[in-house]
Amino acid sequence: MSFVVVARYLTPNRTRVVELLGPMAEASRREPGCRGYTVHTGIEENVVVIVEEYDTEQDFTDHCASEHFQRIVLGQVVPLLTERQVTRCVPTGAQKR
Repeated sequence: MSFVVVARYLTPNRTRVVELLGPMAEASRREPGCRGYTVHTGIEENVVVIVEEYDTEQDFTDHCASEHFQRIVLGQVVPLLTERQVTRCVPTGAQKR
């Protein structure tokens, strides 16, 4: 089973947010249990979407506790956002444990 997270950010500072997420993506991809971390810009103005995939929900929890997440996402990206939506997903038919 995998655990997928889709984060959708609205920001008037899209270029800066994407710049900050470059090093974030690189560090995240090196984490145990991280299968993928991709940053996308929306066709709509001011939208940034991150798609992350982990082996388990615990791997994502550990990711959120990492130094780079705390420093980059919470410390630098979140203050630039006007809206932040995070959706946690499991494959259809999978039961949450």
